[in-house]
Amino acid sequence: MSMQRLRILIVGGYGVFGGRLARLLADEPRCMIMIAGRSEDKARSFVATCQGTAEFLAARFDRDGELIAQIEHLAPDLIVDASGPFQDYQGDPYKLVRASIAHGCSYLDLADASAFVEGITTFDEAATKGGVFVLSGVSSFPVLTAAVVRALTQDMTTVETLTAGIAPSPYSGVGENVIRAIASYAGQPISVLRDGSLATAYGLTETRRETVAPPGHLPLNSTLFSLVDVPDYRLLPKEFSGLTSMWIGAGPVPFIFHIGLVALARIARWLPVRSLSALVPLFVWTINTLRWGEHRGGMFVRVEGRDAADVPRVRSWHLIAEGDDGPLIPSMAAEAIVRKVLDGDVPQAGARSGMGAVDLADYQRSFDRRAIYTGIRDEEPRALHEPLYQRVLGDAWHNLPVEMQAMHSVDRERVAEGVADIDRGTSILSRLVGWVIGFPAAGRDVPLRVRFTQRDGIETWQRTFGQKSFSSLQWAGTGRASHLINEGFGPFTIGLAAVASANKVALIVRSWTFLGMPLPRWLAPSGEIFETVTDGRFRFHVEIKAPLIGLLVCYRGWLITSPADP
Repeated sequence: MSMQRLRILIVGGYGVFGGRLARLLADEPRCMIMIAGRSEDKARSFVATCQGTAEFLAARFDRDGELIAQIEHLAPDLIVDASGPFQDYQGDPYKLVRASIAHGCSYLDLADASAFVEGITTFDEAATKGGVFVLSGVSSFPVLTAAVVRALTQDMTTVETLTAGIAPSPYSGVGENVIRAIASYAGQPISVLRDGSLATAYGLTETRRETVAPPGHLPLNSTLFSLVDVPDYRLLPKEFSGLTSMWIGAGPVPFIFHIGLVALARIARWLPVRSLSALVPLFVWTINTLRWGEHRGGMFVRVEGRDAADVPRVRSWHLIAEGDDGPLIPSMAAEAIVRKVLDGDVPQAGARSGMGAVDLADYQRSFDRRAIYTGIRDEEPRALHEPLYQRVLGDAWHNLPVEMQAMHSVDRERVAEGVADIDRGTSILSRLVGWVIGFPAAGRDVPLRVRFTQRDGIETWQRTFGQKSFSSLQWAGTGRASHLINEGFGPFTIGLAAVASANKVALIVRSWTFLGMPLPRWLAPSGEIFETVTDGRFRFHVEIKAPLIGLLVCYRGWLITSPADP
Protein backbone atom coordinates (compact mmCIF):
# COMPACT_ATOMS: atom_id res chain seq x y z
CA MET A 1 0.00 0.00 0.00
CA SER A 2 1.08 3.59 -0.49
CA MET A 3 3.10 5.09 2.35
CA GLN A 4 0.90 8.14 2.79
CA ARG A 5 -2.68 7.94 1.56
CA LEU A 6 -4.45 4.72 0.56
CA ARG A 7 -5.34 5.21 -3.12
CA ILE A 8 -8.85 3.87 -3.67
CA LEU A 9 -10.33 3.70 -7.17
CA ILE A 10 -14.14 3.50 -7.01
CA VAL A 11 -15.45 2.36 -10.38
CA GLY A 12 -18.96 3.77 -10.57
CA GLY A 13 -17.93 6.29 -7.95
CA TYR A 14 -20.58 8.85 -8.85
CA GLY A 15 -23.31 6.19 -8.89
CA VAL A 16 -25.65 5.31 -6.04
CA PHE A 17 -23.56 2.85 -4.03
CA GLY A 18 -20.14 4.10 -5.08
CA GLY A 19 -21.12 7.64 -4.15
CA ARG A 20 -22.38 6.55 -0.75
CA LEU A 21 -19.14 4.68 -0.06
CA ALA A 22 -17.17 7.78 -0.97
CA ARG A 23 -19.20 9.87 1.46
CA LEU A 24 -18.82 7.26 4.21
CA LEU A 25 -15.03 7.59 3.85
CA ALA A 26 -14.98 11.37 3.43
CA ASP A 27 -13.82 11.86 7.03
CA GLU A 28 -10.77 9.61 6.57
CA PRO A 29 -7.62 11.72 5.99
CA ARG A 30 -5.58 8.62 5.16
CA CYS A 31 -7.50 8.06 1.90
CA MET A 32 -7.22 9.38 -1.64
CA ILE A 33 -10.53 8.48 -3.26
CA MET A 34 -10.63 8.43 -7.05
CA ILE A 35 -14.19 8.85 -8.29
CA ALA A 36 -14.26 7.13 -11.66
CA GLY A 37 -16.67 6.23 -14.43
CA ARG A 38 -17.19 6.60 -18.16
CA SER A 39 -18.00 10.31 -17.77
CA GLU A 40 -15.22 12.40 -16.30
CA ASP A 41 -17.58 15.39 -16.23
CA LYS A 42 -19.96 13.50 -13.94
CA ALA A 43 -17.02 12.46 -11.80
CA ARG A 44 -15.88 16.08 -11.48
CA SER A 45 -19.40 17.21 -10.59
CA PHE A 46 -19.61 14.60 -7.85
CA VAL A 47 -16.17 15.45 -6.45
CA ALA A 48 -17.23 19.10 -6.22
CA THR A 49 -19.92 18.04 -3.73
CA CYS A 50 -17.58 16.00 -1.52
CA GLN A 51 -16.56 17.50 1.80
CA GLY A 52 -14.22 16.02 4.36
CA THR A 53 -10.62 15.32 5.20
CA ALA A 54 -10.14 12.65 2.54
CA GLU A 55 -8.59 13.71 -0.77
CA PHE A 56 -10.89 13.33 -3.78
CA LEU A 57 -9.91 13.03 -7.43
CA ALA A 58 -12.10 12.72 -10.54
CA ALA A 59 -11.07 10.26 -13.22
CA ARG A 60 -12.39 8.66 -16.37
CA PHE A 61 -12.50 4.87 -16.29
CA ASP A 62 -14.18 2.59 -18.83
CA ARG A 63 -14.46 -0.95 -17.46
CA ASP A 64 -15.05 -2.19 -21.03
CA GLY A 65 -11.88 -0.52 -22.31
CA GLU A 66 -8.18 -1.33 -21.97
CA LEU A 67 -8.09 -1.91 -18.22
CA ILE A 68 -4.39 -2.48 -17.57
CA ALA A 69 -3.39 0.85 -19.11
CA GLN A 70 -6.09 2.72 -17.17
CA ILE A 71 -5.12 1.06 -13.89
CA GLU A 72 -1.43 1.73 -14.42
CA HIS A 73 -2.21 5.39 -15.07
CA LEU A 74 -4.24 5.79 -11.86
CA ALA A 75 -2.04 3.47 -9.75
CA PRO A 76 -4.63 2.46 -7.13
CA ASP A 77 -3.88 0.37 -4.06
CA LEU A 78 -7.48 -0.86 -3.95
CA ILE A 79 -10.14 -1.08 -6.65
CA VAL A 80 -13.81 -1.03 -5.62
CA ASP A 81 -16.26 -2.06 -8.33
CA ALA A 82 -19.56 -0.37 -7.51
CA SER A 83 -20.80 -0.14 -11.08
CA GLY A 84 -22.97 -3.25 -11.64
CA PRO A 85 -25.44 -4.66 -12.22
CA PHE A 86 -23.32 -7.79 -11.91
CA GLN A 87 -26.15 -9.95 -13.26
CA ASP A 88 -25.66 -8.21 -16.62
CA TYR A 89 -21.88 -8.48 -16.94
CA GLN A 90 -21.57 -10.23 -20.29
CA GLY A 91 -18.73 -11.97 -22.09
CA ASP A 92 -15.91 -11.59 -19.60
CA PRO A 93 -17.53 -10.69 -16.24
CA TYR A 94 -14.24 -10.95 -14.31
CA LYS A 95 -12.18 -8.80 -16.62
CA LEU A 96 -11.64 -6.12 -13.96
CA VAL A 97 -10.76 -8.75 -11.35
CA ARG A 98 -8.00 -10.18 -13.57
CA ALA A 99 -6.67 -6.71 -14.35
CA SER A 100 -6.53 -5.83 -10.64
CA ILE A 101 -4.55 -8.97 -9.81
CA ALA A 102 -2.24 -8.41 -12.78
CA HIS A 103 -1.51 -4.90 -11.57
CA GLY A 104 -0.90 -6.10 -8.02
CA CYS A 105 -3.70 -4.17 -6.33
CA SER A 106 -6.46 -5.53 -4.15
CA TYR A 107 -10.07 -5.60 -5.26
CA LEU A 108 -13.57 -5.70 -3.77
CA ASP A 109 -17.01 -5.31 -5.25
CA LEU A 110 -20.59 -4.71 -4.12
CA ALA A 111 -22.01 -7.54 -6.23
CA ASP A 112 -25.34 -9.11 -5.33
CA ALA A 113 -25.48 -11.69 -8.15
CA SER A 114 -25.22 -15.21 -6.74
CA ALA A 115 -23.29 -16.79 -9.63
CA PHE A 116 -20.86 -13.87 -9.88
CA VAL A 117 -19.98 -13.90 -6.17
CA GLU A 118 -19.66 -17.67 -6.00
CA GLY A 119 -17.39 -17.71 -9.07
CA ILE A 120 -14.84 -15.33 -7.54
CA THR A 121 -12.99 -18.27 -5.92
CA THR A 122 -11.66 -19.14 -9.40
CA PHE A 123 -9.07 -16.42 -8.82
CA ASP A 124 -7.94 -17.57 -5.39
CA GLU A 125 -4.64 -19.04 -6.53
CA ALA A 126 -3.73 -16.03 -8.69
CA ALA A 127 -4.63 -13.54 -5.94
CA THR A 128 -2.68 -15.51 -3.33
CA LYS A 129 0.41 -15.61 -5.54
CA GLY A 130 0.03 -11.89 -6.21
CA GLY A 131 -0.26 -11.10 -2.50
CA VAL A 132 -3.58 -9.26 -2.90
CA PHE A 133 -7.08 -9.83 -1.55
CA VAL A 134 -10.08 -10.14 -3.84
CA LEU A 135 -13.46 -9.94 -2.06
CA SER A 136 -16.81 -10.19 -3.84
CA GLY A 137 -20.34 -9.53 -2.59
CA VAL A 138 -19.26 -6.91 -0.06
CA SER A 139 -22.78 -5.67 0.64
CA SER A 140 -25.71 -6.26 2.99
CA PHE A 141 -26.31 -9.66 1.39
CA PRO A 142 -24.34 -11.76 2.29
CA VAL A 143 -21.91 -9.80 4.51
CA LEU A 144 -24.34 -8.21 6.96
CA THR A 145 -26.57 -11.29 6.94
CA ALA A 146 -23.68 -13.57 7.85
CA ALA A 147 -22.42 -11.19 10.55
CA VAL A 148 -25.88 -11.13 12.13
CA VAL A 149 -26.28 -14.91 11.98
CA ARG A 150 -22.92 -15.36 13.73
CA ALA A 151 -24.06 -12.98 16.49
CA LEU A 152 -27.48 -14.63 16.87
CA THR A 153 -26.17 -18.18 17.06
CA GLN A 154 -23.23 -17.90 19.46
CA ASP A 155 -24.96 -20.24 21.93
CA MET A 156 -26.55 -22.48 19.30
CA THR A 157 -24.99 -25.73 18.17
CA THR A 158 -27.02 -25.94 14.95
CA VAL A 159 -28.73 -23.41 12.72
CA GLU A 160 -31.51 -24.89 10.62
CA THR A 161 -33.61 -22.10 9.12
CA LEU A 162 -32.88 -18.51 8.14
CA THR A 163 -35.39 -15.86 7.08
CA ALA A 164 -34.35 -12.30 6.24
CA GLY A 165 -35.58 -9.21 4.48
CA ILE A 166 -34.67 -5.64 3.71
CA ALA A 167 -37.18 -2.79 3.42
CA PRO A 168 -35.84 0.47 1.95
CA SER A 169 -37.25 3.90 2.69
CA PRO A 170 -39.49 5.26 -0.09
CA TYR A 171 -37.06 8.19 -0.27
CA SER A 172 -33.86 6.13 -0.49
CA GLY A 173 -33.12 7.00 -4.11
CA VAL A 174 -32.82 3.60 -5.83
CA GLY A 175 -30.42 3.60 -8.78
CA GLU A 176 -31.06 2.20 -12.24
CA ASN A 177 -28.55 -0.62 -11.78
CA VAL A 178 -30.44 -1.94 -8.76
CA ILE A 179 -33.73 -1.90 -10.67
CA ARG A 180 -32.06 -3.53 -13.66
CA ALA A 181 -30.72 -6.33 -11.46
CA ILE A 182 -34.17 -6.97 -9.95
CA ALA A 183 -35.83 -6.90 -13.38
CA SER A 184 -33.33 -9.45 -14.70
CA TYR A 185 -34.52 -12.19 -12.35
CA ALA A 186 -38.17 -11.21 -11.75
CA GLY A 187 -40.23 -14.28 -12.62
CA GLN A 188 -37.08 -16.17 -13.64
CA PRO A 189 -35.78 -19.36 -11.97
CA ILE A 190 -33.36 -18.79 -9.09
CA SER A 191 -31.69 -21.30 -6.76
CA VAL A 192 -32.75 -21.18 -3.12
CA LEU A 193 -31.96 -23.47 -0.19
CA ARG A 194 -34.88 -25.68 0.80
CA ASP A 195 -34.93 -28.92 2.78
CA GLY A 196 -31.16 -29.18 2.71
CA SER A 197 -30.51 -28.68 -1.00
CA LEU A 198 -30.75 -26.01 -3.68
CA ALA A 199 -34.20 -25.87 -5.25
CA THR A 200 -35.74 -23.77 -8.00
CA ALA A 201 -37.93 -20.83 -7.10
CA TYR A 202 -38.99 -17.80 -9.14
CA GLY A 203 -37.82 -14.30 -8.32
CA LEU A 204 -40.39 -12.00 -6.65
CA THR A 205 -43.24 -14.50 -7.07
CA GLU A 206 -43.25 -15.58 -3.40
CA THR A 207 -44.27 -13.11 -0.69
CA ARG A 208 -44.66 -12.90 3.09
CA ARG A 209 -45.38 -10.20 5.65
CA GLU A 210 -43.03 -9.23 8.47
CA THR A 211 -42.75 -6.39 10.96
CA VAL A 212 -39.29 -4.95 11.56
CA ALA A 213 -39.22 -3.97 15.23
CA PRO A 214 -36.06 -3.48 17.30
CA PRO A 215 -37.08 -3.81 20.97
CA GLY A 216 -38.15 -0.45 22.40
CA HIS A 217 -38.05 1.42 19.08
CA LEU A 218 -40.81 2.55 16.75
CA PRO A 219 -41.31 -0.37 14.33
CA LEU A 220 -41.82 -0.17 10.62
CA ASN A 221 -45.31 -0.74 9.37
CA SER A 222 -46.09 -4.35 8.53
CA THR A 223 -44.21 -4.88 5.27
CA LEU A 224 -44.72 -7.22 2.32
CA PHE A 225 -41.45 -8.90 1.30
CA SER A 226 -40.87 -10.69 -2.02
CA LEU A 227 -38.29 -13.39 -2.71
CA VAL A 228 -35.03 -12.06 -4.18
CA ASP A 229 -31.91 -13.63 -5.68
CA VAL A 230 -28.91 -13.10 -3.39
CA PRO A 231 -25.56 -14.89 -2.90
CA ASP A 232 -26.57 -15.98 0.61
CA TYR A 233 -28.35 -19.11 -0.67
CA ARG A 234 -25.06 -20.56 -1.90
CA LEU A 235 -22.59 -19.04 0.53
CA LEU A 236 -24.13 -19.18 4.01
CA PRO A 237 -24.49 -23.01 4.09
CA LYS A 238 -20.71 -23.22 3.69
CA GLU A 239 -20.25 -21.40 7.01
CA PHE A 240 -23.36 -22.70 8.78
CA SER A 241 -23.41 -26.34 7.81
CA GLY A 242 -26.70 -27.15 9.53
CA LEU A 243 -28.73 -24.73 7.41
CA THR A 244 -31.49 -26.54 5.56
CA SER A 245 -33.84 -23.74 4.47
CA MET A 246 -33.50 -20.06 3.64
CA TRP A 247 -35.89 -17.34 2.48
CA ILE A 248 -34.67 -13.80 1.77
CA GLY A 249 -36.83 -11.00 0.49
CA ALA A 250 -37.07 -7.30 -0.23
CA GLY A 251 -39.92 -4.89 0.41
CA PRO A 252 -39.71 -2.16 -2.24
CA VAL A 253 -42.04 0.79 -1.99
CA PRO A 254 -44.48 2.30 -2.77
CA PHE A 255 -46.73 -0.66 -2.09
CA ILE A 256 -48.66 -0.22 -5.34
CA PHE A 257 -45.36 -0.49 -7.26
CA HIS A 258 -44.40 -3.60 -5.29
CA ILE A 259 -47.73 -5.30 -6.01
CA GLY A 260 -47.39 -4.45 -9.69
CA LEU A 261 -43.86 -5.86 -9.76
CA VAL A 262 -45.02 -9.11 -8.14
CA ALA A 263 -47.86 -9.41 -10.65
CA LEU A 264 -45.50 -8.86 -13.59
CA ALA A 265 -43.04 -11.39 -12.18
CA ARG A 266 -45.79 -14.01 -11.93
CA ILE A 267 -46.84 -13.29 -15.50
CA ALA A 268 -43.22 -13.47 -16.70
CA ARG A 269 -42.85 -16.89 -15.07
CA TRP A 270 -45.50 -18.42 -17.36
CA LEU A 271 -44.84 -16.45 -20.53
CA PRO A 272 -41.79 -16.72 -22.81
CA VAL A 273 -40.37 -13.46 -21.43
CA ARG A 274 -36.62 -13.46 -20.91
CA SER A 275 -36.81 -10.68 -18.30
CA LEU A 276 -38.57 -7.44 -17.42
CA SER A 277 -35.53 -5.39 -18.44
CA ALA A 278 -37.48 -3.53 -21.12
CA LEU A 279 -39.57 -1.98 -18.32
CA VAL A 280 -36.58 -0.71 -16.30
CA PRO A 281 -37.03 2.99 -17.31
CA LEU A 282 -40.69 2.83 -16.18
CA PHE A 283 -39.70 1.11 -12.91
CA VAL A 284 -36.99 3.71 -12.19
CA TRP A 285 -39.41 6.58 -12.82
CA THR A 286 -42.10 4.99 -10.67
CA ILE A 287 -39.99 4.15 -7.64
CA ASN A 288 -38.24 7.53 -7.63
CA THR A 289 -41.34 9.62 -8.33
CA LEU A 290 -44.20 8.02 -6.42
CA ARG A 291 -42.88 8.64 -2.93
CA TRP A 292 -44.97 8.84 0.22
CA GLY A 293 -44.91 7.50 3.73
CA GLU A 294 -42.30 7.58 6.47
CA HIS A 295 -38.67 8.22 5.57
CA ARG A 296 -37.45 5.09 7.36
CA GLY A 297 -36.10 1.72 6.31
CA GLY A 298 -35.23 -1.52 8.01
CA MET A 299 -33.96 -5.07 7.91
CA PHE A 300 -34.57 -8.27 9.86
CA VAL A 301 -32.83 -11.63 10.17
CA ARG A 302 -34.46 -14.59 11.93
CA VAL A 303 -32.75 -17.89 12.73
CA GLU A 304 -34.14 -21.14 14.06
CA GLY A 305 -31.85 -23.75 15.56
CA ARG A 306 -30.96 -25.69 18.69
CA ASP A 307 -28.74 -25.01 21.67
CA ALA A 308 -26.31 -27.34 23.44
CA ALA A 309 -29.20 -28.96 25.35
CA ASP A 310 -30.97 -29.65 22.03
CA VAL A 311 -33.67 -27.12 22.93
CA PRO A 312 -35.24 -25.35 19.92
CA ARG A 313 -34.37 -21.64 19.73
CA VAL A 314 -35.86 -18.88 17.57
CA ARG A 315 -34.14 -15.52 17.59
CA SER A 316 -34.33 -12.43 15.39
CA TRP A 317 -32.29 -9.28 14.80
CA HIS A 318 -34.02 -6.07 13.75
CA LEU A 319 -32.68 -2.81 12.33
CA ILE A 320 -34.39 0.54 11.84
CA ALA A 321 -32.66 3.35 9.94
CA GLU A 322 -34.11 6.83 10.07
CA GLY A 323 -34.03 9.35 7.22
CA ASP A 324 -31.06 9.37 4.87
CA ASP A 325 -28.93 7.01 6.98
CA GLY A 326 -30.57 3.80 5.76
CA PRO A 327 -29.38 3.99 2.14
CA LEU A 328 -25.77 4.05 3.41
CA ILE A 329 -25.96 0.53 4.87
CA PRO A 330 -25.21 -1.47 1.66
CA SER A 331 -21.89 0.41 1.38
CA MET A 332 -20.90 0.05 5.03
CA ALA A 333 -19.23 -3.35 4.62
CA ALA A 334 -16.82 -1.85 2.09
CA GLU A 335 -16.28 1.12 4.40
CA ALA A 336 -15.45 -1.22 7.30
CA ILE A 337 -12.92 -3.16 5.22
CA VAL A 338 -11.18 0.03 4.11
CA ARG A 339 -10.95 1.30 7.69
CA LYS A 340 -9.56 -2.04 8.84
CA VAL A 341 -6.93 -1.92 6.10
CA LEU A 342 -5.97 1.59 7.19
CA ASP A 343 -5.55 0.29 10.74
CA GLY A 344 -3.28 -2.51 9.58
CA ASP A 345 -5.88 -5.27 9.66
CA VAL A 346 -5.51 -6.31 6.00
CA PRO A 347 -7.60 -9.26 4.74
CA GLN A 348 -5.62 -12.38 3.92
CA ALA A 349 -4.48 -12.67 0.31
CA GLY A 350 -6.72 -14.74 -1.92
CA ALA A 351 -10.09 -14.56 -3.67
CA ARG A 352 -13.37 -15.31 -1.91
CA SER A 353 -16.67 -13.76 -0.95
CA GLY A 354 -16.53 -10.90 1.53
CA MET A 355 -18.80 -12.79 3.91
CA GLY A 356 -16.25 -13.28 6.69
CA ALA A 357 -14.41 -9.99 6.34
CA VAL A 358 -16.73 -7.93 8.55
CA ASP A 359 -18.48 -8.78 11.81
CA LEU A 360 -21.44 -7.13 13.48
CA ALA A 361 -19.22 -5.04 15.76
CA ASP A 362 -17.67 -3.43 12.66
CA TYR A 363 -21.12 -2.49 11.41
CA GLN A 364 -22.19 -1.30 14.84
CA ARG A 365 -19.42 1.30 14.88
CA SER A 366 -20.98 2.85 11.77
CA PHE A 367 -24.51 2.46 13.11
CA ASP A 368 -23.61 4.25 16.35
CA ARG A 369 -22.60 7.37 14.41
CA ARG A 370 -26.01 7.57 12.78
CA ALA A 371 -29.73 7.23 13.45
CA ILE A 372 -29.60 3.45 13.01
CA TYR A 373 -31.01 1.28 15.78
CA THR A 374 -30.76 -2.47 16.23
CA GLY A 375 -31.95 -5.07 18.69
CA ILE A 376 -32.45 -8.78 19.22
CA ARG A 377 -35.65 -10.62 20.09
CA ASP A 378 -36.02 -14.14 21.48
CA GLU A 379 -39.06 -15.44 19.66
CA GLU A 380 -39.74 -18.72 21.42
CA PRO A 381 -43.36 -18.85 22.61
CA ARG A 382 -43.42 -16.75 25.78
CA ALA A 383 -45.41 -17.79 28.84
CA LEU A 384 -48.71 -15.90 28.84
CA HIS A 385 -48.32 -15.07 32.53
CA GLU A 386 -45.19 -13.07 31.65
CA PRO A 387 -46.01 -9.35 31.72
CA LEU A 388 -47.57 -8.15 28.48
CA TYR A 389 -45.22 -5.19 28.20
CA GLN A 390 -42.22 -7.46 28.78
CA ARG A 391 -43.32 -9.74 25.96
CA VAL A 392 -43.69 -6.80 23.57
CA LEU A 393 -40.64 -4.77 24.67
CA GLY A 394 -38.24 -7.72 24.76
CA ASP A 395 -34.79 -6.75 26.04
CA ALA A 396 -35.87 -3.10 26.39
CA TRP A 397 -38.05 -4.15 29.35
CA HIS A 398 -35.00 -4.70 31.54
CA ASN A 399 -33.95 -1.06 31.15
CA LEU A 400 -37.23 0.30 32.54
CA PRO A 401 -37.39 1.74 36.08
CA VAL A 402 -38.48 -0.83 38.67
CA GLU A 403 -41.60 1.25 39.43
CA MET A 404 -42.72 0.90 35.82
CA GLN A 405 -41.94 -2.81 35.74
CA ALA A 406 -43.97 -3.28 38.94
CA MET A 407 -46.97 -1.44 37.48
CA HIS A 408 -47.04 -3.79 34.48
CA SER A 409 -46.22 -7.03 36.28
CA VAL A 410 -49.75 -8.40 36.39
CA ASP A 411 -49.94 -12.10 37.19
CA ARG A 412 -53.67 -12.45 37.95
CA GLU A 413 -54.84 -9.18 39.48
CA ARG A 414 -53.27 -5.94 40.65
CA VAL A 415 -54.69 -2.65 41.93
CA ALA A 416 -53.11 0.79 41.73
CA GLU A 417 -54.39 4.01 43.27
CA GLY A 418 -53.56 7.65 42.77
CA VAL A 419 -54.80 11.02 41.56
CA ALA A 420 -55.51 12.44 38.10
CA ASP A 421 -56.26 15.76 36.43
CA ILE A 422 -58.78 15.43 33.59
CA ASP A 423 -59.52 17.67 30.59
CA ARG A 424 -62.33 17.03 28.14
CA GLY A 425 -63.07 18.28 24.67
CA THR A 426 -65.83 20.85 24.48
CA SER A 427 -67.42 20.22 21.06
CA ILE A 428 -70.71 18.38 20.74
CA LEU A 429 -69.09 15.49 18.83
CA SER A 430 -66.30 15.23 21.39
CA ARG A 431 -68.78 15.02 24.25
CA LEU A 432 -70.89 12.45 22.39
CA VAL A 433 -67.90 10.16 21.70
CA GLY A 434 -66.68 10.58 25.27
CA TRP A 435 -70.14 9.66 26.61
CA VAL A 436 -70.31 6.52 24.43
CA ILE A 437 -66.87 5.31 25.58
CA GLY A 438 -67.45 6.37 29.19
CA PHE A 439 -64.66 8.91 29.63
CA PRO A 440 -64.73 10.77 32.99
CA ALA A 441 -65.76 14.40 33.39
CA ALA A 442 -63.17 17.15 33.64
CA GLY A 443 -61.71 17.73 37.08
CA ARG A 444 -58.65 18.29 39.21
CA ASP A 445 -57.11 15.97 41.81
CA VAL A 446 -59.70 13.31 41.02
CA PRO A 447 -59.18 10.06 42.97
CA LEU A 448 -58.16 7.28 40.60
CA ARG A 449 -58.23 3.53 41.04
CA VAL A 450 -57.03 1.13 38.30
CA ARG A 451 -57.70 -2.60 38.52
CA PHE A 452 -55.55 -4.77 36.23
CA THR A 453 -56.61 -8.37 35.63
CA GLN A 454 -54.87 -10.90 33.42
CA ARG A 455 -56.34 -14.00 31.85
CA ASP A 456 -54.66 -16.06 29.13
CA GLY A 457 -52.36 -13.19 28.16
CA ILE A 458 -55.15 -10.60 27.87
CA GLU A 459 -55.18 -7.76 30.39
CA THR A 460 -58.31 -5.86 31.41
CA TRP A 461 -57.69 -2.31 32.60
CA GLN A 462 -60.62 -0.90 34.59
CA ARG A 463 -60.08 2.77 35.39
CA THR A 464 -62.29 4.43 38.01
CA PHE A 465 -62.09 8.22 38.24
CA GLY A 466 -64.11 9.18 41.34
CA GLN A 467 -67.34 7.28 40.68
CA LYS A 468 -66.96 7.04 36.89
CA SER A 469 -65.43 3.90 35.34
CA PHE A 470 -64.43 2.78 31.88
CA SER A 471 -62.33 -0.19 30.78
CA SER A 472 -60.32 -1.56 27.88
CA LEU A 473 -58.51 -4.76 26.96
CA GLN A 474 -54.82 -5.04 26.10
CA TRP A 475 -53.00 -7.94 24.44
CA ALA A 476 -49.98 -8.65 22.24
CA GLY A 477 -50.67 -8.07 18.55
CA THR A 478 -50.12 -10.70 15.89
CA GLY A 479 -50.03 -10.68 12.09
CA ARG A 480 -49.98 -7.11 10.81
CA ALA A 481 -49.99 -5.92 14.44
CA SER A 482 -46.93 -7.99 15.41
CA HIS A 483 -44.80 -6.41 18.15
CA LEU A 484 -47.60 -3.95 18.98
CA ILE A 485 -49.81 -3.69 22.04
CA ASN A 486 -53.41 -3.99 20.93
CA GLU A 487 -55.92 -2.04 23.01
CA GLY A 488 -59.59 -2.79 22.50
CA PHE A 489 -62.45 -0.36 23.12
CA GLY A 490 -65.60 -2.26 22.17
CA PRO A 491 -65.51 -2.94 18.39
CA PHE A 492 -62.38 -0.77 17.91
CA THR A 493 -58.83 -2.04 18.34
CA ILE A 494 -55.86 0.35 18.46
CA GLY A 495 -52.35 -0.96 17.70
CA LEU A 496 -49.81 0.84 19.89
CA ALA A 497 -46.03 0.77 19.53
CA ALA A 498 -44.20 0.82 22.87
CA VAL A 499 -41.15 3.07 22.44
CA ALA A 500 -38.79 2.98 25.41
CA SER A 501 -36.15 5.50 26.44
CA ALA A 502 -34.13 5.87 29.64
CA ASN A 503 -37.04 6.75 31.92
CA LYS A 504 -40.08 6.72 29.68
CA VAL A 505 -42.33 4.53 27.57
CA ALA A 506 -44.30 6.28 24.85
CA LEU A 507 -47.27 4.59 23.19
CA ILE A 508 -47.69 5.56 19.55
CA VAL A 509 -50.68 4.64 17.39
CA ARG A 510 -49.62 2.50 14.41
CA SER A 511 -52.89 0.87 13.35
CA TRP A 512 -56.56 0.58 14.14
CA THR A 513 -59.44 -1.66 13.14
CA PHE A 514 -63.22 -1.87 13.43
CA LEU A 515 -64.49 -5.42 14.03
CA GLY A 516 -61.12 -6.62 12.75
CA MET A 517 -61.25 -4.61 9.51
CA PRO A 518 -58.29 -2.22 8.98
CA LEU A 519 -59.14 1.47 8.95
CA PRO A 520 -57.16 4.35 7.35
CA ARG A 521 -54.33 5.54 9.59
CA TRP A 522 -55.12 9.22 8.94
CA LEU A 523 -58.50 8.71 10.60
CA ALA A 524 -57.00 7.02 13.67
CA PRO A 525 -57.09 8.64 17.12
CA SER A 526 -53.86 10.37 18.09
CA GLY A 527 -52.33 12.28 20.98
CA GLU A 528 -49.38 12.11 23.33
CA ILE A 529 -49.41 9.00 25.53
CA PHE A 530 -46.53 8.11 27.81
CA GLU A 531 -45.51 6.69 31.16
CA THR A 532 -42.55 7.83 33.23
CA VAL A 533 -41.14 7.74 36.76
CA THR A 534 -40.40 10.92 38.68
CA ASP A 535 -39.13 11.00 42.28
CA GLY A 536 -39.77 7.28 42.56
CA ARG A 537 -43.44 7.58 41.57
CA PHE A 538 -45.13 6.13 38.47
CA ARG A 539 -46.71 8.89 36.38
CA PHE A 540 -48.89 8.79 33.28
CA HIS A 541 -50.11 11.16 30.56
CA VAL A 542 -52.89 10.05 28.22
CA GLU A 543 -54.16 12.40 25.52
CA ILE A 544 -56.71 11.16 22.98
CA LYS A 545 -57.65 13.24 19.97
CA ALA A 546 -59.79 12.40 16.94
CA PRO A 547 -59.49 13.83 13.40
CA LEU A 548 -62.11 16.49 12.64
CA ILE A 549 -63.21 16.41 16.30
CA GLY A 550 -60.16 17.40 18.30
CA LEU A 551 -59.57 16.59 21.94
CA LEU A 552 -61.69 13.80 23.41
CA VAL A 553 -59.95 13.46 26.78
CA CYS A 554 -56.61 14.08 28.46
CA TYR A 555 -55.88 12.62 31.88
CA ARG A 556 -52.55 12.74 33.69
CA GLY A 557 -51.39 11.99 37.20
CA TRP A 558 -49.71 9.34 39.33
CA LEU A 559 -50.34 5.83 40.63
CA ILE A 560 -48.98 3.62 43.40
CA THR A 561 -49.40 -0.10 42.99
CA SER A 562 -49.96 -2.66 45.71
CA PRO A 563 -46.78 -4.56 46.61
CA ALA A 564 -47.95 -7.89 45.21
CA ASP A 565 -50.82 -9.66 43.49
CA PRO A 566 -53.41 -11.18 45.82
